[in-house]
Amino acid sequence: MSDLPVQCKNLKEQVESILQLLQQEPTLRSQDITPVQTSLSKAISPKFEIVFAGAFSAGKSMLINALLERELLYSAEGHATGTECKIEYADVDKERVVLTFLSEAEIREQVAYLCQQLGFKTVPNINQAEVINLLRQGSEAIMQQEGGESKSERAKQAKALMLLLEGYIANSDRINTVMNATYSMDEFNFSNLKEAAGYARRGSNSAVLKRIEYYCNHPLLQDGNVIIDTPGIDAPVEKDAQLTYTKIQHPDTSAVVCVLKPASAGDMTKEETELLELMRENGGVRDRVFYVFNRIDETWYNTQLRQRLDDLISGQFHNTSKVYKTSGLLGFYGSQIKQTSQGDRFGLDSVFAESIKGLDGKEETPQFVYAFNNYCVNSGKLSSTKFRVSVNGYETPNQNYVRILGDWGNELIEQLIKDSSTEEFRTAITRYLTEEKRPQLFKNLADDLEDVCIKLKKHYLSVQRNLDSQPQEIETMKAQELQRLNQQLQQIGREFNEHTTEEVNHIINNSCDAFEADFKQLQSRMIRRLDELLDNFSVAEAYRRATISHPRNATAPLIAILVEAFYYLANQLEDILVESSQQVIANYFQRLIEKIRKSEYYRQLYRLLDHDGGIEQAIKTVEKVVTQALVSAASVECDRFVRESPRFYDEGTFSIYQFRQTLLQTSQGYDAESIVEAEPAIRQLLKLDFEPKVSQTIRKSFRQTINQTLKTQLLPMADQQADEILQQYPQARAFLEKTLEQEAEEKIANNRRLLNVVEENIAGYNSAASSINSCLQAMQLYDHLLPVIGNADFIYLTPGSLNTDGKFATNGLVDEVVEV
Repeated sequence: MSDLPVQCKNLKEQVESILQLLQQEPTLRSQDITPVQTSLSKAISPKFEIVFAGAFSAGKSMLINALLERELLYSAEGHATGTECKIEYADVDKERVVLTFLSEAEIREQVAYLCQQLGFKTVPNINQAEVINLLRQGSEAIMQQEGGESKSERAKQAKALMLLLEGYIANSDRINTVMNATYSMDEFNFSNLKEAAGYARRGSNSAVLKRIEYYCNHPLLQDGNVIIDTPGIDAPVEKDAQLTYTKIQHPDTSAVVCVLKPASAGDMTKEETELLELMRENGGVRDRVFYVFNRIDETWYNTQLRQRLDDLISGQFHNTSKVYKTSGLLGFYGSQIKQTSQGDRFGLDSVFAESIKGLDGKEETPQFVYAFNNYCVNSGKLSSTKFRVSVNGYETPNQNYVRILGDWGNELIEQLIKDSSTEEFRTAITRYLTEEKRPQLFKNLADDLEDVCIKLKKHYLSVQRNLDSQPQEIETMKAQELQRLNQQLQQIGREFNEHTTEEVNHIINNSCDAFEADFKQLQSRMIRRLDELLDNFSVAEAYRRATISHPRNATAPLIAILVEAFYYLANQLEDILVESSQQVIANYFQRLIEKIRKSEYYRQLYRLLDHDGGIEQAIKTVEKVVTQALVSAASVECDRFVRESPRFYDEGTFSIYQFRQTLLQTSQGYDAESIVEAEPAIRQLLKLDFEPKVSQTIRKSFRQTINQTLKTQLLPMADQQADEILQQYPQARAFLEKTLEQEAEEKIANNRRLLNVVEENIAGYNSAASSINSCLQAMQLYDHLLPVIGNADFIYLTPGSLNTDGKFATNGLVDEVVEV
């Protein structure tokens, strides 16, 4: 910012230094610094969007041209621009224009809307020449019926449709079907801003432009001021009007310039009244609105019009001081003819060269010349003693214009510009942004930064108090450490107990991923093994074992085959369940020991005892007990597989049906062959019995057994071990006394180092806060100064807070203040 106070020149560096201090503290790194960074960016590189809003033909574009003293925006009477224009600052050699076109889809949508409003029955295809000609003829007929293109809402819509179609035809090679195409000034081969602005100002081009971005050189645009010219609030296309309302209410909008018609029309339109009601009801918008009655020069010649305007202002705008009366026409052209001379007839041969060309070869009179001559003779603004101006009837308006300016020159032009009040309004809005909106950005920064500063202050003071409270002598440090020994052992035992309980709860709540993966592996192995056993089960082998068991008999019943199968399957599954259980438990206890070894309490225990206090031995003992218990549980669980399922022989079940069918098949003979031939059916029968039993084991009963076993073994062990750790106080004291002196020396040295670091950080913080506070004071923000780190209360550091020795000056209310 060009006029930023000198105290704020290093604001970015000072704020970033505080944020760096915050990031250096592990306990404070979670603090969200995004709001501070955003506020800082806005404060040092602000964007103040000044949104111009009003009805069509209110003179927004002409007023903007007058404020910027150059013809950028289209300002023809009655022309309905639906384009949003943004004007930002650029250096003289970097002036440019960026043009963004509507897509064909958007143009089609607008054409369809306007056709509907105008009563055209069909939605046209805008790529057919005959359709476009019909629409043109229809639009021209409507404008003639209404008495002119700006005489009614319907006529304005017809004119808007014509311009939209003309613009589409003229720029079809630049318009994309769906996307918005954007072009730089160079892509149009424009050599300067004037040429580019001239293209964009043409009505048909403007109609198909979605957005125009001007970057030009003018003092009003410095320091981040951005002018936004929006479509009229009574736009022929409703979506264009809605764009204006959205922009007015946007939180990033810094000021709204509401350009009103009553100076020329006498009364406010319905749309203007609705706009005023919306802004007055919205507190966030109301306080940033400037009301501008443009074309005020028309009231100079009409007493009744002037009185109606005065009554309107006193009646409806008495609660605001932001009311201005301007003449954009006089202000703009006044700024233009300042650069002219008698040699080009004060602009007739340059500024107005195009507008004075008549069709019959005769010279036309520009609108401004009429307004100028009228101003000189009839406005009552010129002092009769200072300016003795006359308009001669025997001279043409152009001749009178040249003669008057030849007589009075720049002095009259300066008076004209002053009476147009455009400079007054420019000064007012600049002052508003400089004195109200800009300090608000610094206030927001201070408010966002204050939370960071308070947390840093509390943290530094807490660390400093803690370090100051530590013993400074070795013997004192040793005595303190020995006094704390019993508490430390008790805390270690408590933490071990809590850690063990937490690990057990993870198992019970199925929240230990590694254990769940191991148990799923157990389940998979059991299922796979059952499938393998069933697939490989040999009825012949089972028949052989059954007949061996009964040497007097030469045959065996189906029941005997099933008995042999039940024993065989149950025993094989037991082997897998035992082996898998042992692996699950071994993995669990290995992970448990590794977690304990990595814990802080384990490290502290080694520091105090030079060993782990028997923790690992106790855990290994529990591991053996748990393993044995689960091996026994697995044996019991699988031993029950030998018995048929309770409902295996229930009537109506598939299993009893399969059993009967198998029995029917095997009872056809008395030799082994009839049994062996039924092998598939027997396997199916075994599958029907074993699958539910195995599923019940691996999915419900055995997991509950594991959970209960771990809980009943580990939790009592943890309680007992915590007590045993506390009982080792004598050994801990004896060991600690050997190592404490060296530790005490190291701790005291480390405390001194940490204290120095804290004091350096405090000094750095206070230095940054002092600089930022100086900036805030320069912006008159005395109620938003940042806290400086003191000993009791917040002290606001300013250059006057330091005495001649470079220390904080105190007033007796603060006993100690950290030196900076």
